[in-house]
Amino acid sequence: MKYTFTQTDFDVFNIDGLENRMAALIENTRPKLEHLGEHFSAYLTEMTGDETYAHVAKHARRTTNPPDDTWVAFSTNPRGYKMMPHFQIGLYNSHAFCMYGIIYESKDKKRLAENWLNNIERFDNLPEDYQISLDHMKPAKTPLKELSDDELEKGLIRLRDVKKGEFLVGKVYKPGDKELSSDEAFIKDLEQVMENLAQFYHQY
Repeated sequence: MKYTFTQTDFDVFNIDGLENRMAALIENTRPKLEHLGEHFSAYLTEMTGDETYAHVAKHARRTTNPPDDTWVAFSTNPRGYKMMPHFQIGLYNSHAFCMYGIIYESKDKKRLAENWLNNIERFDNLPEDYQISLDHMKPAKTPLKELSDDELEKGLIRLRDVKKGEFLVGKVYKPGDKELSSDEAFIKDLEQVMENLAQFYHQY
């Protein structure tokens, strides 16, 4: 089985046209997402004690614009993931990522944001190269080491108080990073990332 993303996977998002990009994505990248889904649904079930299900992006609703990213998400709901905190492994043309957090469609935003605000020191336990995303639809992310305590707090307050507020935290992988050099290296690093992020999961 293939798990790690190669330059071919990143280059998928440079292909013009919905049909052509989707064909390349389905051929090259989706099988890896499915393999990652199988591995990490079992891994997260064991790590958390909660039955975890993988949800591979299908992009089925797209009729004109090709997707700029793709992913597999993990949640304890077999029918979906957007309505609850979740782990995600995915990629854009510029980077791959493994993150945990919550997006605007969840009804649990306020409660989770309060938990994270009340335990904001937990972010100090994360490696400083981890990054924050405040919009899962955009590739832009900010390294934790570049955020002041006030900025981190403002991000969590926005999650709590703004309807469209989102907050995800995790690790970014650039093409050529050593973690992408082999399937074994990628799996091992992803497992470590999820272990590091589990402290936020158990607050849910």
